[in-house]
Amino acid sequence: MRALLRTITLLLCLVPVFAQAQQAKPVKPFIDAARGPTAIPDEPKPPVLGNAVNDDLRRTRNYAMQPPTIPHRVDGYQVDKNFNKCLDCHARAKIEMSQAIPVSITHYMDRDGRMLGQISTRRYFCLQCHVPQDPVKPIVPNTFEDIDTVIQKSLKTSKK
Repeated sequence: MRALLRTITLLLCLVPVFAQAQQAKPVKPFIDAARGPTAIPDEPKPPVLGNAVNDDLRRTRNYAMQPPTIPHRVDGYQVDKNFNKCLDCHARAKIEMSQAIPVSITHYMDRDGRMLGQISTRRYFCLQCHVPQDPVKPIVPNTFEDIDTVIQKSLKTSKK
C-alpha cells in the first residue's frame, strides 16, 4: 500500500513538470506589418540614409502655414534640449552673417499667443516640422494641386 501511495505522490508531483514542458513550444513571434518582417521585441536595422538634397533652393509650399522644407543636409546636427545647431545660422542674431532665412516670428510665441524673448520651447525642435528632402520617386502617384493652381484652372474654364 505504501508503495502505491508513494507512486501516486510521485506521479502527482511530475504532472506540473510535464505540463510545463508541453507549453514550452516555441511561440511564433508577433509581427506588425508596419515594421516589416522584424518581430515586435526585436530592433530592426534602420534603412540607409539617402543622399539628401543640398541645393539651398527654397521650395514652393503647397498650403498655407506649411513648414518650409530644409534645402540642405542636416545629418549630424545636434538638436536636443541642450543645443540646437539650426540656430547657429537661423537665429535672428546670426542671419546677417549667415544669410540664412530667419526663424519665423511665430516660433517666439507661447501657446497663448504671447511674444517671448527667445524661441518657444514648443517650437525648439526644428526637425519635428521641417524636413530635409531626398531626391526619390514617389511611391504613390500624386495629383495634388495647390489652391492657386485650382483657382487659375477654374478661372480659365469659366472664361470659355
